Amino acid sequence: MSDRPAEPSTVPPASPTPHEPVPPADPATYEPVPPADPATYEPVPPADAATYEPVPVGAVHYEPVPPVGAVPYEPVPPGTAGPWPVPPSGGEAEPRQRLHPLSPLLHGAKSLFVVIAGLSWSTLSRVGFGWFAAMVVVLALGATVLSVISWYNTGYHVVGRELRVYEGLLWRRTRAIPLERLQAVEVVRPLLAQLTGLAELRLEVVGGGKTEAPLAYLGVADAARLRERLLALAGRVTQPTVPGHAAPAVLPVPGAAAPPAPTPGRPLHAVRNQNLLISQLLTPQAFLLPFGVAFVVVQFLTAGSWSFVAVASTLTAMAGVLLQPVRRVLDDWNFRLARDDGTLRVHNGLLETRAQTVPLARVQTVRATWPLLWRVNGWLRLRLEVAGYSVAEADDRNRPDRLLPVGDLATATMIVAEVLPGVRLDALALTPPPRRTRWLHPLGREAFGAGLFDQVFVTRSGRLTRQLVIVPYARIQSVRVVQGPLQRRLGLASVHADTAGGSGATAQDRDLAEAWTLAADLTARSQTARTPT
Repeated sequence: MSDRPAEPSTVPPASPTPHEPVPPADPATYEPVPPADPATYEPVPPADAATYEPVPVGAVHYEPVPPVGAVPYEPVPPGTAGPWPVPPSGGEAEPRQRLHPLSPLLHGAKSLFVVIAGLSWSTLSRVGFGWFAAMVVVLALGATVLSVISWYNTGYHVVGRELRVYEGLLWRRTRAIPLERLQAVEVVRPLLAQLTGLAELRLEVVGGGKTEAPLAYLGVADAARLRERLLALAGRVTQPTVPGHAAPAVLPVPGAAAPPAPTPGRPLHAVRNQNLLISQLLTPQAFLLPFGVAFVVVQFLTAGSWSFVAVASTLTAMAGVLLQPVRRVLDDWNFRLARDDGTLRVHNGLLETRAQTVPLARVQTVRATWPLLWRVNGWLRLRLEVAGYSVAEADDRNRPDRLLPVGDLATATMIVAEVLPGVRLDALALTPPPRRTRWLHPLGREAFGAGLFDQVFVTRSGRLTRQLVIVPYARIQSVRVVQGPLQRRLGLASVHADTAGGSGATAQDRDLAEAWTLAADLTARSQTARTPT
């Protein structure tokens, strides 16, 4: 045996493989390996020096294997993120997206109207048209510059299950909106946005006092894609992913091809614009409209003033008289209703189009209303109450409560069956209150009623304008029994079924014993409906 020391092994290391843990041995079947017999032990001979060839440095290149589930790092291209530090993400982070580059121009145009309205007509008469126009231009340019700065410092992206919106220059603000609290998403297109091909995305969340995160403005396709993604995340709809890789982003990447448009929902009903116009003519406001216009004209003629200020004031007063019925027609023009899985899709509007998406799981009540003059044609309208929607909005057009602006009973029955499966609007037989309630309702005791059905609690009220309220048992939050002074003398009480929206339904003037029984029955049914099966 040679005295030459053994040379180091020249075999290149094997390519590393992902680590697979070996399960522990079963103690019942474990048998220790006996030590080697010294008599039969043969040492491995060293490598032959004559055939030894050292491997040159750099010939073997070791490539570490990334851990299981790791995602290759891809740097964010410059220009796609804002000038803010990246916050710690609670999920898969994305590059921040900016609003559309035309957003400052639209905000500047809106500011121009505000500036003109702010400068009174008396200012025009004092300084003259030239100085007045110069003031308007200077203020409009200033508003446009501020809009550009605001656009540059505004961005948004989805982090995990949150939508984060960043805004502000001196005082920066970050709003994180949990998508679990999302109630409804709508795409609004004012007149200027329609002319430029843009849209505004508005979000409503649980407990919000106003519309959250109004992203104004985005491209129409981008707004639609973002709406679909937010609703999917809010409904806990997950996309299939490849093990060990991240899910592909749904939001558009600058320079990449746009994904296909989402599949439209199943159409339910489209309101005829002719019926919409006739229904607005059969309202008290329409009957009082000629008297209001005549009063304004008489006041103008008797004043004997044809100055610019007098003409402008007269036109403003006439616009106020015409505003309400005209606004209803413009808001509900081309009203279309569709159903897509568990959501309702509402599209309406002429000068300002709205595309609202309301999850059916958030619907608290359905209200059917029969105005007095509509009963000649057998027409009614349907409204929704959505949980957590901001009831503090001054403009009721922001609320997604339109279900049917005008229609007949057959159409309303079909729509109610889509929203509340198993409920037929034309087959709800209600029980009127006791006969002694004629002392409280001498002209229409039969106009009131209440009833318990398999899935819903239904009440009826109103004399001139009839109203029917349908509340699913699972949406009832509390039950109250209320007695007034006259009700106590007559042995009556009213039962209130409150919902998360705040209004609910009320069974008015029931017998006292019946009221307590009804309240107990409602409590039991609501608890049973909320119990998971």
